[in-house]
Amino acid sequence: MVGYAFMGAAHSQAWRTVNRVYDLPARARMALICGRDTGKVADAADRLGWEAYTTDWRDLISRDDIDVVDVCTPGDSHAEIALAALAAGKHVLCEKPLANTVAEARAMAAAAATAQAAGVRSMCGFNYRRVPAVTMMRQLVAEGRLGVIRHVRATYLQDWIVDPQFPLVWRLQRDRAGSGALGDIGAHIIDLTQFVTGQLITGVSAVTETFVKERPLPAGSSGLAATVDGAGSADGNGSAPATGPVTVDDAAVFVARLGGGALATYEATRFATGRKNALRVEINGSLGSVVFDLERLNELEFYDATRPTTEQGFTRILVTEGDHPYMSAWWPPGHIIGYEHSFTHQMRDFIEAVATGADPAPSFADALQVQLVLEAVTRSADLGSSWTEVEPALATVAA
Repeated sequence: MVGYAFMGAAHSQAWRTVNRVYDLPARARMALICGRDTGKVADAADRLGWEAYTTDWRDLISRDDIDVVDVCTPGDSHAEIALAALAAGKHVLCEKPLANTVAEARAMAAAAATAQAAGVRSMCGFNYRRVPAVTMMRQLVAEGRLGVIRHVRATYLQDWIVDPQFPLVWRLQRDRAGSGALGDIGAHIIDLTQFVTGQLITGVSAVTETFVKERPLPAGSSGLAATVDGAGSADGNGSAPATGPVTVDDAAVFVARLGGGALATYEATRFATGRKNALRVEINGSLGSVVFDLERLNELEFYDATRPTTEQGFTRILVTEGDHPYMSAWWPPGHIIGYEHSFTHQMRDFIEAVATGADPAPSFADALQVQLVLEAVTRSADLGSSWTEVEPALATVAA
């Protein structure tokens, strides 16, 4: 695995756990973790359960005993690492968004298609697909329980950079992150809604905003936390800290049309004061509605309009039964699971696909399609919210 901070810890938890929970055709051995700082990656290896560590990701590529490379780095290095790993015959799991640009995502999807023909598998890590309630939500739509889908509403709200003195971490720099709230959390709700409805976004009209244009330079950061040198100053002597420009969006809002004709609205922001990690999706159809809220991730709200009017109303479904998606390996009904379990489910599906020669999802081609939506949103916002069509991903891969 390359990377050891927030996502590195989440992935490590899943790799440690997956074979202890699920009976799979292969076992994961956590052989080698990579990070640039020797001291920090050594500590991470010990703390997270890895056998060894290195400061050069090329060591992962060159070792014959490594079958899988898990990429948990900032977006600016996804393409280089993933392309080298695929070329070396390694299966690749890459965190979302797939890349920082459409050009990089195209190259990665094309390389994945070539590697696939040689039996090498790849997957992009949109972990919210693996929340049991989300998978069940998809099943309800696929079974026709909602009828014709008419409306999709998706929001992902956070507030961790509301303070203008929060430092200029890598997620706020375009050359490292590619985009801001749009790519970091907007990508999640784009993928999630397309996964649940089975429909792709075909066009968008968008607006983006950067509320805080300059921020103090960081002394250090890990995950979503960071510090500034000294007592709120760059030099520790009380003077104003050195600052740098924020080059990504703080918020993105857009309307969209889905391929089946549904109208959709999306909001992704890291300035929703009081909202820590609030992802919510509502789907309205001709025969019913369904709602998922990440802060209540074991539940769905389901409205069945085919019931007699005297019995209609939103029903709370607790998605913890043994025959609910992924739940057979966990606890008795009513004993809830959490955020980290979505990563365990992700590793379960990935290991099973690699071991059986199946194609895991979402593929790099699927992730490219999300990247094309992100690019369309950015173009629309740059053009004064003009309606912007989304380029089909399959046509891009074929080219």
